Amino acid sequence: MLFQLHFSIVILWYFYFNPLRNVGILCLVPVKFPSNNTYGGVWPKPVTYKTNSSFLVLRTSHFNFKVERYDCDIIQEAIRRYYFIIFMNVNSRSDYATSDVMDDRNKNFNKHFTGFLDVLQIHLMAPCESLPTEFMDERYELKIDADGFESSGLLIAQSVWGILRGLETFSQVIIPIKGHKYAVQLLSIMDFPRYSHRGLLVDTSRHYIPVTIILRILDAMVYSKMNVFHWHITDDQSFPFQSVSYPLLSQEGAYDRYLAIYTHLEIKRIIEYGRLRGIRVIPEFDSPGHTLSWGKGIPGFLTKCGNPEYGEYGPVDPSRESNYVILENLFKEISELFLDNYLHLGGDEVDFECWGSNQNILNFMKRNNISSFTELESFYIYKLLNITKKLNTKAVVWQEVFDNNVPLNNDTIVHVWKNEQDLDRVTKNGHKAILSSCWYLDHLSSGGDWEKFYSCNPLNFVSSFAQQQRILGGEACMWAEVVDETNIQQRIWPRACATAEILWSGISSSDSVPRLEEHVCRLKKRGVPAQPPNGPGFCPHFIL
Repeated sequence: MLFQLHFSIVILWYFYFNPLRNVGILCLVPVKFPSNNTYGGVWPKPVTYKTNSSFLVLRTSHFNFKVERYDCDIIQEAIRRYYFIIFMNVNSRSDYATSDVMDDRNKNFNKHFTGFLDVLQIHLMAPCESLPTEFMDERYELKIDADGFESSGLLIAQSVWGILRGLETFSQVIIPIKGHKYAVQLLSIMDFPRYSHRGLLVDTSRHYIPVTIILRILDAMVYSKMNVFHWHITDDQSFPFQSVSYPLLSQEGAYDRYLAIYTHLEIKRIIEYGRLRGIRVIPEFDSPGHTLSWGKGIPGFLTKCGNPEYGEYGPVDPSRESNYVILENLFKEISELFLDNYLHLGGDEVDFECWGSNQNILNFMKRNNISSFTELESFYIYKLLNITKKLNTKAVVWQEVFDNNVPLNNDTIVHVWKNEQDLDRVTKNGHKAILSSCWYLDHLSSGGDWEKFYSCNPLNFVSSFAQQQRILGGEACMWAEVVDETNIQQRIWPRACATAEILWSGISSSDSVPRLEEHVCRLKKRGVPAQPPNGPGFCPHFIL
């Protein structure tokens, strides 16, 4: 009994008071890494990826990036960013985290070590573009110890956006080894995305998402090569956009006029952060539905419901000409602030019952020979499209706008969200489309439900090659009814990684599970609190 007490005291001291307890634990108890994850696996999977068994070592005191041909601020900022990402743990105590897998890796490395990688040469073949667009070229080639580049690597691309994607891949193929060293296999990668639009929708109305969290989400998007941040900035619940033209919109419509708003300065910061990472920021100001928060700051903007069972107010009142003046002024401000060519106009889930209970609207419909509420919505959206055209801004609309037969020009993109099969109707009618219906991140089943996202291949839902060409890509959607700053990142990652891979690579490969295990550890190491992808597992970088 006395021995047991003494032993308990020793254990208590060891775990709670011993200043070297972390070192001691790792010396006494071998750490077991998971054996089912890859090392140096790339996410998303490249188009072609060839390696051999030889390795080169990166030495922090020698390695550098060397820019040839064209250079710009985007490349220089990326070099600083990736140098930190690659060598961020060089002074940590991660060497203590030795294991059977690490030992096997080191033995394999020592057997096939062929030299050092001291330089990654970056060859940008054309002048830098300043802003990512729907036409950006993200192709790149990455070669390590290629012919003519002994002890160096080569990253080559026609566009600065390809350089960014190639740098991300380079950061992923580097493998930490024992002794604060890093190794990379000899390899040749040729890569490009299947779709140009690989997006993530984030809703900041149901819950206000702080700017710092949005920036971290943009970082995580880069790590999976997503390139469109669809910002669903307002909705019924709140209007956090601080408008200069109509300041009462956020003063009355935001959760808090000081703490839960996005100023012009903060929005510019988010746009610039995305620009440097090759991410487009497309704002959505959804109307005529989902606008209850708008009405708090603009009296008369919303429809007054004639029947109290439909609520006090409903959608935007389309019969008031003054409302279109307000919308034109507001969208002028928005189009000048947000730099992208596109603005998402929404157009979904309009409450027709409130419109039908308002006598002024019924009289307006009669005067204008409008026979149905879908026609009335079409009347409103058509006016909105003319406003954006006047502002030289292109539009994205939810699929109801197409369903209601609103005349759309060739530049308007239809966002399919109800059913994947609707993609066939949209593209058959000659419209460009993006898909989201199968990638709703708020529909959570379990940690491993990311695998179901691979079953949603846009090509499976259209019937001709011409229709395939009209599919621009898709978006994973993070609606925010039950997420805020405490859990939104865990809900997005790594589930959106599957969407990113299907849109980049177009495939579900047999090694997706182990590569995602590694990618989640990579995200965590880089500060992204991703949830476990498959079940029990372990990320060794947390043992410091």
